[in-house]
Amino acid sequence: MLKFNEIVQWIGTICIILGHALSAIGPQTYPFNVLAFSIGSLAYLAWSIRVTNRPQLVVNSVALTIGIFGIIKAIL
Repeated sequence: MLKFNEIVQWIGTICIILGHALSAIGPQTYPFNVLAFSIGSLAYLAWSIRVTNRPQLVVNSVALTIGIFGIIKAIL
């Protein structure tokens, strides 16, 4: 049985892969690609806090911040 930390990592992994796949399809997938990346980054951010992995915390904090700006840009 998967543990909670593994489930969070798999959610992040699937969302990041989905974000890349949507980006490869083309600009018509915007903002869904940004949303997928943001959800993946949020999942990995939660995981990095739970396991105290500081490098992942920094990477995913920055990625999530960039994603939030992308989502705001898409809305406005």
